[in-house]
Amino acid sequence: MGQELIFYPVADHALLVQIDPEAGDIQNRVWQLDQAIAANPPLGVRETVPALVNLLVEFDPLITDHKELETAISELAEADASPLEEGRLHEVLVCYDAELAPDLEAVAQATGMSCDAVINMHLSGEYQVGMYGFAPGYAYLSGVPEPLQLPRKPAAVRDIAAGSVLIAGPQCLVTTLTMPTGWSIIGRSPTEILRNDPNDAFLFDVRDRVQFKRIDRATFEKQNIGAVL
Repeated sequence: MGQELIFYPVADHALLVQIDPEAGDIQNRVWQLDQAIAANPPLGVRETVPALVNLLVEFDPLITDHKELETAISELAEADASPLEEGRLHEVLVCYDAELAPDLEAVAQATGMSCDAVINMHLSGEYQVGMYGFAPGYAYLSGVPEPLQLPRKPAAVRDIAAGSVLIAGPQCLVTTLTMPTGWSIIGRSPTEILRNDPNDAFLFDVRDRVQFKRIDRATFEKQNIGAVL
């Protein structure tokens, strides 16, 4: 795998490791490299940040440099043959009530399905955390069933509530803050993803799997006490 790595220095304290796009199975290769570094971290490594096609490795520039780290990561990638560990499975509650799912009907119309069919298909998806990005706790989940893979809206909508369940293309996510989005909003979840714990701030880790479970509005209100609807 080492020959498939492309390195880019980032400032004086990080190295971006890109997987050669010709290598195939890029996401799993990113995860395997991240796992290998976690198991045997090269001297000076502080943190790794996996994304969909690359891995950012932050390091202490007083201990190592880009070249030394590039060599160490290449050697790790060549030597490591450990199978990829399976992520944990999390259940995320979601309410598809019309007031909490303003785009559900539009998604149904665009796909030629009923709202219930869209909901059932969303629930049937096999979701996995590919990366975090954009905002704290913003976990990008792969696994949206192909019939629901609609493009983003032409323009973003402001002030979308935290907990909104969104889909766009092959990805799904649950917002953690009030923010704008151009994705389709098909439900809302009371499940806490962004947590007040500096040692374990997010519910998910990269590679974890997510299963959505439907709840009714009364259950949502009970679970979401104190939230501003």
